[in-house]
Amino acid sequence: MSTSSPLRRSDRPGGAGRPPVESPQGVLRALALFAAVRLAGVAVVVAADRLAGHPFGKSLAHAWDSVWYLHIAEHGYGTQVRITSTGAVQADWAFFPLYPGLIRALSVLTDLTTEQSGLLIAWGCALIAAYGIHAIGHHLYGPTVAAWLVALWAALPHAVILNLAYTEPLFTACAAWSLYAVLKGRWPAAGALALLAGLSRPSGIAAAAAVTAAAVHEAVRRRGRVPPGLWAGAALGPLGWVAYVLWAGAQTGDLFHGYFRVQSAWRSQLDLTVGPLRILRSMPLHGTGAAYPMAVLVVMAGVVLFCLLCLDRAPLALVVFSGVLLLLVVAVSGPFSSKPRFLLPAFPLLLPAARALATAWHTRRHRTRLLYGALTTVSVLYGAYLAALCPQPL
Repeated sequence: MSTSSPLRRSDRPGGAGRPPVESPQGVLRALALFAAVRLAGVAVVVAADRLAGHPFGKSLAHAWDSVWYLHIAEHGYGTQVRITSTGAVQADWAFFPLYPGLIRALSVLTDLTTEQSGLLIAWGCALIAAYGIHAIGHHLYGPTVAAWLVALWAALPHAVILNLAYTEPLFTACAAWSLYAVLKGRWPAAGALALLAGLSRPSGIAAAAAVTAAAVHEAVRRRGRVPPGLWAGAALGPLGWVAYVLWAGAQTGDLFHGYFRVQSAWRSQLDLTVGPLRILRSMPLHGTGAAYPMAVLVVMAGVVLFCLLCLDRAPLALVVFSGVLLLLVVAVSGPFSSKPRFLLPAFPLLLPAARALATAWHTRRHRTRLLYGALTTVSVLYGAYLAALCPQPL
């Protein structure tokens, strides 16, 4: 980790000075640590697969939703499956198109299989996301906090998702660089990246909300004298999400409500806290696995960290982005064991913890190393359990 001042911030209210120049060596060290932690996660997942008697790499490329993304990449949209226990018809229109589209494009342009293409895109996007997260941390607080922000994101309990053929790495990469563009005042780039985020996941609307909220705040602060491209960026942001929702609705024959009915068949619908509370009440019926208790702890930690982020007067775009993701986790029903995965892209929630570790790094370096080693060990082992052994949806 860098030994520069951990708490320097150029845009804190009342603060002064320019942000320190980002060192290529500092970025490379942070990304190397990130890659090392996640490669260790890959190795342990492969070992867990072997112990469980699964085919090599099964849990990396064929875990839960990965199967749907790979099928869309190979065959396009239109697959529907009837669930015999409930009678619900689950359609692949619930899955947004950017990730399977990239998989198909890479497979066509190369000799890679769809599984290999999906993993390559996910791993590459995870590195791009880590770089964007580092850039935001460096812009706000300097190199030490930036390095710890990336390190913490790599060692989250559900960071195994970054090793799998899932959309979270792609979504986080688009969202992180969109938020960075907002912080730098590059509004068209922020809107274009938010548009891509909206094509990657249902929760991609969080990036658009962050760009729009920041644009409105900037316009009010400047009393209408807005910088070039601000409103263009704000208008671009939601287009990807809205376009796909309308397209999916059109496939069902109900332009405005069809997509949401598709999501309801997947047990994903807005019901404030009723759905999550129902899951919590029935948790003892789901067995003694670790997925549900850990999910509760992660969501509760997310709420606490969001409060700390607000108290720290973080930039509005980061607060709105994290807040919308947290709201979707709490207010939308669905398998509770998947909730931490939905929070994984909410990296700004880690800023208070990254600042605390950056301060501790200068005074209690040995203890900080031990703490991070423990976090990494838990992340790698628990991630392998989730990916290869846990019977609950990931």
